[in-house]
Amino acid sequence: MREMTVYGVSFDLVGKQPIVLLKTADGDKVLPVWIGHPEAAAILMKLQGQEPPRPQTHDLLADVIAQLDAEVARVTVTELRESTFHASITLRRNGDEIDVDSRTSDAIALALRSGAKIYASDDVIEESGVVFEGDAAEIESRLPTTPLADLDPDEFRRFLDTVSAEEFARTLEEEEQLEEDEDEGEEDED
Repeated sequence: MREMTVYGVSFDLVGKQPIVLLKTADGDKVLPVWIGHPEAAAILMKLQGQEPPRPQTHDLLADVIAQLDAEVARVTVTELRESTFHASITLRRNGDEIDVDSRTSDAIALALRSGAKIYASDDVIEESGVVFEGDAAEIESRLPTTPLADLDPDEFRRFLDTVSAEEFARTLEEEEQLEEDEDEGEEDED
């Protein structure tokens, strides 16, 4: 297992589906996890330091756990099965640990509220992690724009195995140039 940090929340450009970016603590890989809009809002609220006037679902869950004299010890992204990430919330009470199955987005939102560390299994990182260096804009620009549910994992893995960093960067530059040319063409029409 490797410790992860929440790097940010983005949206894929095609489906407008939220993506939470988990980055390895040592900073060499990013794990993009497609999530729902309510969970994205809950994660963003906490990342931005906003407090709702009344407890929302993840706040309520954190309060209930604390009232039961328990704590969230950690959350772990455990596996990727049928294009869906699975997670586990580990609760600690009276020295005992209990693992609770969870959606990854809910586990992340709860971890942010309880100060628990986030981990991902080595297998998940190896299978779905993407090596990137650079700022958030560079990372987001290189993420696939197809929702995870629509990707064929084997095809995407073959693509990652066969494309060189230079080819990938060149393709991105060509796409950016095409978009700029289209924008200029639209401006000329006005």
